[in-house]
Amino acid sequence: MIIVVQKQLINSQIKSPQVLLIDHENNNRGLVDTREALELAQSVDLDLVVVSQDKDTPVAKILNYGKLQYQKKKRQSQSARPTVKEVRFRPNVGAADYNLRISQATQWLSKGDSVKFAIRLRGREHQYRDQAGKLLDRIVNDLTSVGKVQSLDKRSLILQVIPT
Repeated sequence: MIIVVQKQLINSQIKSPQVLLIDHENNNRGLVDTREALELAQSVDLDLVVVSQDKDTPVAKILNYGKLQYQKKKRQSQSARPTVKEVRFRPNVGAADYNLRISQATQWLSKGDSVKFAIRLRGREHQYRDQAGKLLDRIVNDLTSVGKVQSLDKRSLILQVIPT
C-alpha cells in the first residue's frame, strides 16, 4: 500500500498562471491572475494556499498557513486516539439502570469508542461471583449487534467491547 502525501502549494510555489480565488473574508473572487492574488495576500499579511488542485485552474484561498497546519495537526491527533469509556456495575443492578448504561454504551460503540465494563463486588457479594459472571454474559448478548468482545475476564469481572 502506497500513501501519496501531496504537499499544499503556497505563495510562490504556485506555478499556475491563474487561480480561482477565495479571499480572506470567504468571498469568491472568481478567476484571478496568480500574481494579483499573491499581491492581495501579501497586502493583508496572509498566505495564498492552494486548497483544491483542479485540472485547469487550482482553487486558492487567502489564509494564515501556520494556523491551517496547526488545526490540521490538532484534528489528526484527536481522531487518532481511540477512547475507552468505562461502565461500572454492581451485581444486583436494577433493570432501568442496566438499560440506561447499555444504551449509553451502544452510543459510544457506534461513535467508535471502546467500552470497558467492570463489576465491583463488596463484602458478602463475593459469595455470588456466578451472578456477576451471568451479568457479564448478559452484557455480551445485549451488545453483539454494535460491538465485539475484545477481552472477557470472569476472574476479575472485566469485559472490554470494541466497535464492529
